[in-house]
Amino acid sequence: MPRALEGSATGRASVNSACAPSLSPQWDDETDMAQLEACVRSVQLDGLVWGSSKLVPVGYGIRKLQIQCVVEDDKVGTDQLEEEITKFEEHVSEGAHSGVQGCPV
Repeated sequence: MPRALEGSATGRASVNSACAPSLSPQWDDETDMAQLEACVRSVQLDGLVWGSSKLVPVGYGIRKLQIQCVVEDDKVGTDQLEEEITKFEEHVSEGAHSGVQGCPV
């Protein structure tokens, strides 16, 4: 069950979810993963906070980016986050955004 946090002046509690998108590079092992991470972190939405990231080997020298984030459920949905990330189609392979899913914080 999601943990409710103190709300703003409205007195409503907000529910946050943790997400961990896994993003595979568009091309090959020569993809600039630092640039991919910079693109992803450039997504700024009210209710979204980026956390730590790491590169995970997937084979043949290719690594995918796993990046943590917390979203305020009332403000940001995982569909919206996925849509924003897939705008960087020159860096992210098709289907790579499938790791965008929420789990309660």
